[in-house]
Amino acid sequence: MKLVRTAWKILVGIKDLLVLVLLLLFFSALFAALSHRPTPATIRDGALIVAFNGALVEHPSEADPLSSVSGARAVGQVGARDVIRALDAARTDSRVKAVVLDLDSFLGGYPATVSEVAAAVGRVRAAGKPVLAYATAYTDSGYQIAANASEIWVHPMGGSLFMGPGGRQLYYKGLTEKLGINVHVYKVGKFKSAVEPYIRADMSPEAREANTALYGGLLDQWREGVLKARPKARIAEFLTKPDVAITAAKGDIAAANKAYGLVDELGDRIAFGQHVAKLVGAPNGARAGNFNAIKLADWLQANPVPTSGDAIGVITVAGEIVDGKGGAGTAGGDTIAKLVLDGLKDGKLKALVVRVDSPGGSAMASEQMRQAILQAKAKKLPVVVSMGGLAASGGYWVSTAGDVIFAEPNTITGSIGIFGIIPTFENSLAKIGVTTDGVESTPLTGQPSIYGGTNATVDTILQSAIEAGYGRFVGLVAASRKLTPQRVDEIGQGRVWIGGIARQIGLVDRFGGLNDAIAEAAKRAKLDPAKVRPVYLAKKPNALTAALAGFLGTLGGDDEDDGNWADAPAGSDAYARIGEERRMLLAQALGDAKRLTASGSVQARCLECMALGVPSAQPSDLALLQFAMGALK
Repeated sequence: MKLVRTAWKILVGIKDLLVLVLLLLFFSALFAALSHRPTPATIRDGALIVAFNGALVEHPSEADPLSSVSGARAVGQVGARDVIRALDAARTDSRVKAVVLDLDSFLGGYPATVSEVAAAVGRVRAAGKPVLAYATAYTDSGYQIAANASEIWVHPMGGSLFMGPGGRQLYYKGLTEKLGINVHVYKVGKFKSAVEPYIRADMSPEAREANTALYGGLLDQWREGVLKARPKARIAEFLTKPDVAITAAKGDIAAANKAYGLVDELGDRIAFGQHVAKLVGAPNGARAGNFNAIKLADWLQANPVPTSGDAIGVITVAGEIVDGKGGAGTAGGDTIAKLVLDGLKDGKLKALVVRVDSPGGSAMASEQMRQAILQAKAKKLPVVVSMGGLAASGGYWVSTAGDVIFAEPNTITGSIGIFGIIPTFENSLAKIGVTTDGVESTPLTGQPSIYGGTNATVDTILQSAIEAGYGRFVGLVAASRKLTPQRVDEIGQGRVWIGGIARQIGLVDRFGGLNDAIAEAAKRAKLDPAKVRPVYLAKKPNALTAALAGFLGTLGGDDEDDGNWADAPAGSDAYARIGEERRMLLAQALGDAKRLTASGSVQARCLECMALGVPSAQPSDLALLQFAMGALK
């Protein structure tokens, strides 16, 4: 027995020692991650890898550190602002021998945002530095960026098909009728099509007219941008007759891409990596296909945002506008207002730039943000608005606070109109034999009732309130843009415009990006634009969360981030990308259902913005979709 007890104590001691060692290793790695701060001196010569792993957005949501080990597949996000800053810094830095654009996992972005990144790629190329793009199959957005590279590579078993903006939208009238759901809609604006999926089985003539003009203009700008960057590409022929091009190549999509001058070389990741290694070198003993790489995260940390000069505040309104604090991928009214007011309280800001990249949402939250921004004007600070990919509906409501509005020619804006939706279920209950009854002491008792529907009194009141809200929206735009209310009503009605036309009709003042808006804000504050610095009014990232995400990502083997190009996961071909887009439509259906039941306030939201190739579903919608699809397997 004594021998057994001794052996047991030894085993317990070994167990305790192993636990202690693991804890020490974990906290050592965590400390190393927290204290890791690359400097210019730590950057080695090589190729800067810009990996577009996900959707290109204005302001990425904070990543869930446990997603990499939980098995959940989150939609990745790439910050356009970071990519542009990295490319501009690489343009003149001799340590960056080349730039590699990894577009294998790119999910797209709004046209104006993509154009800004494409222009930054073009600046690197114009500086005489090699820029090499790679993908198994390019999306429309991905190819617009790649077209500005020096060389475009595609996998020989991949190849790209270009879809153009637009596509089919889901309509739920038939479903709601079968389920007995009575959808009560209160709206103003004959082009305000955000409510149509719930009350129609097809697109209205007004929505078709507006969307045809919108998507046609975007396609023209996309084609012109590609041809400007790659004048020898036969893009017009490939767009209009892709079947002819591909059948001529005997079904080989990649070969057809090359024959039409859309790509330069066919090769897999290993062949591409070996080609890059000839330009920038490779580590001793590296596996085939790897090369000397500079990680984007390290490059950004070694080239931080300037910290000297007069401060120009930049507040970002990105994602759907919601009441309260919001969450991932949304702009909460409380959150944005607090960030603005906190930024103004110490008196250090010399001007304010409002960067808008939103399809709109809650009218109440939009007004809350606008009122907070007006506090900058109350302090005599210039306010300049910079529209990103889109600033529609509630996004334009917020923009009316600016002294001047900048946009890109393909920014999506306008959609001046509001609506409200209330679903009731009296018919659904009747289908299963459930009825309601009661006593009302006033015309508004129990109204609106989800069990018994609405009455004429409440319908009249709610529609009148929506019309008053639209009048307020029109009045804000008229006062801000120095137009008559009648003229705003003509160009309003919920219609969406691209930036080029928006400038012609007076909704936008100038073309330009965020840097142009910051320079204008400096001039209006009587400062030298070369001597100011942007101060981003944003929620401070959780350092522990970021470190934990990096640590778990290391455990998960993020090979590409370590510079092991050839070991990174393979991309999807054209068929797989089409399948992924269909799954995103299902996720959108879940989001539409949630918006129908959860939108508790007057809405100023743009529907057309959801059909531009950008994943619009919230992370929770995608998680539910993945769960449902997994259960069906």
